[in-house]
Amino acid sequence: MTRPPTAAQRRVIDAADPVTGRLRGTETQLAALVKRGLAFRHPRPPHDHFLTPEGYRVRQGVMQVHEPATEAPATAGVFAARVGGEEAAAESGPARRREVHSAWQGLLELRRMTNPDGAVERPCGWERTHLVQAAALALEAAGHPPAGRGDGGYRVRETPQPEAVAVYEPDGEALRTCAATLEGAGWQVSEHREPRTGTRYLLASPRRA
Repeated sequence: MTRPPTAAQRRVIDAADPVTGRLRGTETQLAALVKRGLAFRHPRPPHDHFLTPEGYRVRQGVMQVHEPATEAPATAGVFAARVGGEEAAAESGPARRREVHSAWQGLLELRRMTNPDGAVERPCGWERTHLVQAAALALEAAGHPPAGRGDGGYRVRETPQPEAVAVYEPDGEALRTCAATLEGAGWQVSEHREPRTGTRYLLASPRRA
């Protein structure tokens, strides 16, 4: 479990605007929420603060952290999309699907609030700083199964290339379906093969326009 917000922080989260996720609180409270990944500061004046997808999950009372395997990098937080390689999780039924759906809706709202033109079809700044988790959330929200330890399913991994993640899926047809999902979520996708092993994978980057 991650340490829950303080009572004062929780009051700020609970009082967020139900539509936009806009927050009101002291500078200290807001800064603490930003530090924990539960809020972000809008880059344009008046620099208001809004809930992140993790913040939306806290607001709805979901406090469980899904711990990734050591090989699976992911952003720590109250909610974590499954990047593939985690231990088989018990929360794989309707409750988990509701969590993922809510986090995805929160991310779309984040896009609407932070993209200059309000577009929800294009990734936002938060996604560009949380590439692995953002791509994994798009895949999981679309119903793709993440890989268990040694199982089939997608795996999202960091790459040395700026603003790009690699997506692995042993089934060729499923890999193409993952590509279509990411493209529909506003990512640029291309398919490649690893030179040594011939393993096929996707290279995905958030689209800018």
